[in-house]
Amino acid sequence: MSVHKAIRKVTTHVLSEMKLRGEKISMLTAYDYSMAKLVDQAGIDVILVGDSASNVMAGNQTTLPITLDQMIYHGKSVTKGVSRALVVVDMPFGTYQGNSLEAIQSAIRIMKETHADAVKMEGGKEVIESVSRILSAGIPVMGHLGLMPQSIHKYGTYVVRAKEEEEAKKLISDAKLLEEAGCFAIVLEKIPATLGEKVANELKIPIIGIGAGGDVDGQVLVLHDMLGLNQEFSPRFLRRYHNLAAEITGAVGTYINNVKSGDFPNEKEQY
Repeated sequence: MSVHKAIRKVTTHVLSEMKLRGEKISMLTAYDYSMAKLVDQAGIDVILVGDSASNVMAGNQTTLPITLDQMIYHGKSVTKGVSRALVVVDMPFGTYQGNSLEAIQSAIRIMKETHADAVKMEGGKEVIESVSRILSAGIPVMGHLGLMPQSIHKYGTYVVRAKEEEEAKKLISDAKLLEEAGCFAIVLEKIPATLGEKVANELKIPIIGIGAGGDVDGQVLVLHDMLGLNQEFSPRFLRRYHNLAAEITGAVGTYINNVKSGDFPNEKEQY
């Protein structure tokens, strides 16, 4: 029997066991109670309350504008709908970079106010002091390397990261640094598949990929992208499992026609 099916609540320990047994970890984002409840009931292992809420929920061009208060609001909404999945909340831009005291205060607020299970942070050596300080408070940390959307202005582009040897070496070194510090897992975004496999093989902690190939320990996608709610975003790593945008606009169109024609409400739909 798989670890996934045998347990009532996913914990960081369960994810470690899944890696040991070669069982892939499934992870998706969610930002509100209703969607989180459905994703959890479907049996997902990890729900990420991503700072991608900045894009798909708030309409921003990047993840940078979203605030700690907004992330806490989304985190609270999600945890109320979840009974089984491990819930991880992204620490937004500006709440941990360069100031480990602010980092620990931000992480404590997230844990106390959202009732989530862990936080996620982007970066390696540059943020290791903040990572260590948060871990010292007993708060589980998931790392994030490769393409780091909070640093998009530094890159100036969303192209694949770590194709050159120097950047690949730094990524491996950063991953090992995060593991040594005590992170329970790392997300690798938009890097060559061979590098993703190498990191997953060299580290004991689970490696979750988004555009990092199939030989890592699990996969994550943004819910709105994989359900086809968001039509503007089509990177190579994205598989659309549904076209909800078409279904929703179709349903709304039918409703409009029914109202205009007087068909809705009918006699059975009145008091």
